[in-house]
Amino acid sequence: MESFSIINELALLGVLGMMACCGCKAPSGIKVSDFSSIKEFCLTNKNGVEVRLTNYGARITAIKVSDRNGKMADVILGHSSVEGYINAQDRPYFGAVVGRYGNRIAKGKFTLDGKVYELATNNGVNHLHGGNIGFDKQVWNAETEGVNAVVFTFKSHDGEEGYPGNLDISVTYTLTDENELKISYFATTDKATPVNLTNHAYFNLAGEGSGSIVDHEMMINADAFTPVTDALIPTGEFRPVKGTPFDFKASKPIGRDINQKNTQLEYGNGYDHNFVLNKGTGGMTLAAVLCEPKSGRVMETYTDEPGVQFYCGNFLSGCLTGKSGKPYSFRSGLCLETQHYPDSPNQKNFPSTILKPGEEYKTTTIYKFSVKD
Repeated sequence: MESFSIINELALLGVLGMMACCGCKAPSGIKVSDFSSIKEFCLTNKNGVEVRLTNYGARITAIKVSDRNGKMADVILGHSSVEGYINAQDRPYFGAVVGRYGNRIAKGKFTLDGKVYELATNNGVNHLHGGNIGFDKQVWNAETEGVNAVVFTFKSHDGEEGYPGNLDISVTYTLTDENELKISYFATTDKATPVNLTNHAYFNLAGEGSGSIVDHEMMINADAFTPVTDALIPTGEFRPVKGTPFDFKASKPIGRDINQKNTQLEYGNGYDHNFVLNKGTGGMTLAAVLCEPKSGRVMETYTDEPGVQFYCGNFLSGCLTGKSGKPYSFRSGLCLETQHYPDSPNQKNFPSTILKPGEEYKTTTIYKFSVKD
């Protein structure tokens, strides 16, 4: 069969194709909806798992997986039109690739090779997720690759949002027949620059629009986390999780300890922290296991990154309406953002995020879906 086909073509930036992607029930492969410069891609595998992507922000717009009874549900928060992503209040970054630097950089400043660089400050006095016009607000180039992969590419020019160097980026999404969504990041630069790319998908394994995620059960493979100030900037400390609400080494309901009296939880209004993964001998690591008990849906997160930001939707306020037509209320989705640590350019004891000319930035994250009885 052909690896993909054009389903529809519109002259306007209208509905993203959540409805137009009618060919998604076909056998595994790629379907494309074309909306001028904005495109949506629909990947399916032999098991009926469906992943939808758009080149606006190189983002995931849907992931449909079955529960223990074979019932499919979309487990990704998002909008039903591109206007929703463009105009979303409070900029939740639904499903997008964020960068040039995912997470925060203190006061929007860092020093590199003796020069002080000043970045856009879009999170109070701090820099967050690439600045005012980060990668989530860009239209990427896109090409299909093989039967079930899409490659998004983008050039971030020298000086954009204050960053040095021309950065060439590619992000490849691959859906496997093992129900894995593999995200492979690659970048090169012509000047030394910080790079920390991640995906900002919000998950609710009960289905988007199904309410709170606090009953989801989570395991995070980390002995320590990086505590933060009241501005959510790391202090530089590596704090053991043992004996704290941040201990997810054994799976537990997310809501079990979330209301404990704890300064770090107060700062984040819940969990919004970087966990220091137990890397062992390096390479790919099981970072987290998420389970929704009622549906039986399970998501394993694997990465070669040293950290993962666990954010439990503390700033969702109900002002955004999702694909199901229901508001996204407080803690109705969670993020597992694989990453280097926040503010690394200003933290000498954190792993470096500086990419230099002649080097290659390569990192991979896998979200694997299954069910349990």
